[in-house]
Amino acid sequence: MLLPSPNRIETRTTPALKVRPGFTFAMRWMFLAWLLFLSAVATWAQPTLTARLDRSTVSVGETVTLSLIFEGINAGGSPNLPPLPNVTVLPGLSQRSEMSFDNGRQSARLIYDYQLQANQPGDIVIPAMQVNIGGRTLTSQPVGLKIVPANAAAQAALTNLAFLKLIASRNEVYVGEPFPVEMHLYWQNAREVHIPQLSAGGFSIGQGPKPTQTRTQIGSTIYNLVIIKLTATAAKTGLVNLGPAESSLIVQIPLPNQQRRRDPFGFFDFGQQVQERPTTLTSETIPIRVLPLPKDNVPEGFSGAIGSYQIAVSAGPTNLAVGDPITVRVQISGSGPLEALALPAQAAWRDFNTYPPSAKVEANDELGLSGTKSFEQVIIPQNHELKELPPFRFTFFDPRAKAYVTRTGLPIPLSVRASAAAAPPPLLTNASAQAAPPADDIIHIRPRLELAGATAPLLIFQPWFLGLQGLPALCWFGLFVWRKRRESLASNPRLRRQREVSQRVREGLKQLRMEGDAQKSVEFFATLFRLLQEQLGERLDLPASAITEAVIEERLRGRDLPDTTLKALHELFQTCNAARYAPIQSRQELAALIPKLEGVLNDLKNLKG
Repeated sequence: MLLPSPNRIETRTTPALKVRPGFTFAMRWMFLAWLLFLSAVATWAQPTLTARLDRSTVSVGETVTLSLIFEGINAGGSPNLPPLPNVTVLPGLSQRSEMSFDNGRQSARLIYDYQLQANQPGDIVIPAMQVNIGGRTLTSQPVGLKIVPANAAAQAALTNLAFLKLIASRNEVYVGEPFPVEMHLYWQNAREVHIPQLSAGGFSIGQGPKPTQTRTQIGSTIYNLVIIKLTATAAKTGLVNLGPAESSLIVQIPLPNQQRRRDPFGFFDFGQQVQERPTTLTSETIPIRVLPLPKDNVPEGFSGAIGSYQIAVSAGPTNLAVGDPITVRVQISGSGPLEALALPAQAAWRDFNTYPPSAKVEANDELGLSGTKSFEQVIIPQNHELKELPPFRFTFFDPRAKAYVTRTGLPIPLSVRASAAAAPPPLLTNASAQAAPPADDIIHIRPRLELAGATAPLLIFQPWFLGLQGLPALCWFGLFVWRKRRESLASNPRLRRQREVSQRVREGLKQLRMEGDAQKSVEFFATLFRLLQEQLGERLDLPASAITEAVIEERLRGRDLPDTTLKALHELFQTCNAARYAPIQSRQELAALIPKLEGVLNDLKNLKG
């Protein structure tokens, strides 16, 4: 994938508004007034101040850009930065403005860019800054910056025309724990610059935001810089190498003075004459120590969640009858893979019928490793003797504390009434008894004899009556089997996971067909990759987030799987990786991948765990 040239400016022409014959002069003025009204409404939006760094990790000697973004208000001048440790604020403050329209809403931003030069290694926090403008106090959020020692590539930057760096935020992680990874590509003058490709055997690489391009200064040299942010999740334990990253480009090297073309008459200027050299840049390799999750004292409710979280639980209504629904709202906030979080089953809610929850993620960072995931689940009480909803429990492994942690909410009081019963028959009052006609106590003699009607057979000989007597026993037997099945699933997490994965695969295949018909290429391959991770993780007893293409050779080769299945599985992983940079748009090409995926999933289901 080629990167755009930093000096190229794309221009777009806006087509002229075509006025139909029925579009009168008055209607034009109304249309313009409406646009002015929308602009005025946009200015009433609440002003904000945001602090942002162009990257979160920087080497000693490099510069990083700190942007203060004023939205919806004019700052009236550049704010002064507080004293910051380990960095120096360089002169040369720049100011720019941006205007955008989003769903008819206009937003204006005034941005001040400060250049900070890293002096010493360490983790620093740029504190929240307050600015008083026209009686309003705007406060920015604090931002963190990690300063690392300069590596060999950065130390040789004064003589290098281009180099590539690989940066990992952690050098010790747990299996299934995602962590941020950044690739920094530097060059002075080059063309046909390709996005770096990361070699990550033993890691699952997650997609990050779009690459960002900026400029940085190392010593007295200005470099173009492209930053690629990803997440890596370890799939096996031990000392695993991450990287290297590679990128190809054509470096433009200025020719020495004696080799340059010159016009002896001075009529022509040949400009800066350069020599082009195709180059492949390679970053360093980072060893990562991957630890297994502890096997001792594993809580019963642990379902594979990794991170550090807090919970908030609420439910309503709390005054209801048996059979009425209760909506339980659970918010899990903190740091960790939010998309992979699932609402755990609650063993203490056995007196409630539960239904599948809905979920919504609000991420606080670009990689989705911090924020809040909100769940809404409907439950129905089955017993009027219930006095409370038992506390909600959520268990996870905290890599920082290196221990399992269980968060427990508070019990929620309930008032459950019995369901309404059938109304009793009306009682006869004295008035109604008097109004009834008097009974005739004289039995009249029939004037002639008639044949007596055939008597109905006894109920004991009626088939429907016999079937009705067996209905309670059948219901009891069904409830007995249902309870035994729930107890079996509760004591067998492997079987429970197998059934949950089967359900997810069925739903995922339906979603895959809809995304293929809609030509949603990015969502299509994300769903396809997730289904492969779910099915392989269940068969190999690994976290789904830890599944990568490396499991084909490490865990599947030599087992009861045909070579055609392994080849198809390898092709599906390769297609998902290639789709990150060259997505398939054709509906026929997307639809052709679904039968191959179904065949691989069916073969994996027959694989012995």
